[in-house]
Amino acid sequence: MISSGEPSVAKDRLREDLLARRRARPTAQREAAAEAVVATLLRGLRGVRTLAAFVPDPTEPGAGRLPDACTELGARILLPVVPPVGRTLDWADHTGELEPGRFGLLHPVGPRLGPTAIAAADAVVVPALAVDRAGIRLGRGGGYYDRALVHARPDAVLVAVVFDDERVDELPREVHDRPVRAVVTPSGGWEALQPDGR
Repeated sequence: MISSGEPSVAKDRLREDLLARRRARPTAQREAAAEAVVATLLRGLRGVRTLAAFVPDPTEPGAGRLPDACTELGARILLPVVPPVGRTLDWADHTGELEPGRFGLLHPVGPRLGPTAIAAADAVVVPALAVDRAGIRLGRGGGYYDRALVHARPDAVLVAVVFDDERVDELPREVHDRPVRAVVTPSGGWEALQPDGR
């Protein structure tokens, strides 16, 4: 799936295609994917004390189920808050109450904890449009998670959630890309990844 040329240009082309495919997915397929992804995450994240998760938009895997289902873990759950300006995520505790924020994305209503709050997380569930065998993830292009993951602990489990056809062999990569350690897909479940792609 890798394209020739500048990585950023190749990524933009892939994003357009992947976003179009997500918008075209039938509702029933999205709902089934959400159930499968959440069930796998709950098994794979058992025992975490603090989890950084996200609130999927209606086209993303886990929509309608994450992050509420993660409360079954009994862990503290941090959720991202997209700031009104800039591209550095803030974080807040998930109390069950969400409100619309920038770009129409839902975020928690509680006190803001700052960009470094993610460092408390044992595991981080990361949104992605695609993930390759080396754990390189393709995001939406804003760089929010590239900036946020700088603050994640080196031993934190970084796991991305994507649809089955978004787990690919290879993606364009850039210097700032931080690989995830695992990917969850509806049919494939939890797959551990190696940074060297083996």
